[in-house]
Amino acid sequence: MTLRHDQRVRLLYKTILRLHRGLPVELQPLGNSYAKDEFKRHKTCNPAEAQVFLVEWTNYAVQLSHQLGLGIKGRPKEKVGEYLPVNKLDDLREEQVVQLYELMKAATGETDDKNSKEQPDGTKS
Repeated sequence: MTLRHDQRVRLLYKTILRLHRGLPVELQPLGNSYAKDEFKRHKTCNPAEAQVFLVEWTNYAVQLSHQLGLGIKGRPKEKVGEYLPVNKLDDLREEQVVQLYELMKAATGETDDKNSKEQPDGTKS
């Protein structure tokens, strides 16, 4: 049985959400939200963009499944994620680079508020 395009997309999306269950609890909402937004954003893209989109998200799913697999002695692997090669950055549009930067800030808890410094008691000045 051959799946239609929409069925393949839905299967990939559900697979990614299932894989995100293996992420650290604090990263699950970020990963799910990002995937949901990206799949929505590309819902009406042209066939060429759709092909690239599906290939990249399939690669992500395969890579994440390997990273979440068990390491030596049956323990979960500790490292999840991978550095983005510089040559991949050259292929991104400006808005994608901005989006990637925003995602990095959200994942690391960084803010743009440079004037506000955290005090030893945890409050901000």
